[in-house]
Amino acid sequence: MRRSIFDRIFTDLEYIRRRLDDLEREILGWCPQPVEITESDLLMLPDHLRKTYLVVAEKRECDANAVSCKTGRCRAIESSHLNQLTQMGWLASRKDSRYVVFRLTSKKGIAGHS
Repeated sequence: MRRSIFDRIFTDLEYIRRRLDDLEREILGWCPQPVEITESDLLMLPDHLRKTYLVVAEKRECDANAVSCKTGRCRAIESSHLNQLTQMGWLASRKDSRYVVFRLTSKKGIAGHS
């Protein structure tokens, strides 16, 4: 009886491991389409927000610390700029542990593009 319970647990763990391996392969193979933003769209942004946006575009996904290291501005300022861009629909954000990570949105999210 006890042996069969352990065998069942072992079998279930093997299944979970195989499934996680499959999911990892799928995630590693995922390649999102680049967001196409025209120069005139970028010129709609004020200079300070454009600089922040371009860093996120270069890195694809990053937090305020990564942006501040690249721009040379303090993290709090970059955090504010990132949040403004998110509210305007230029960026999307997600919580990752203790950090908020930002990435570009599709062109549909930008005001004036439907």
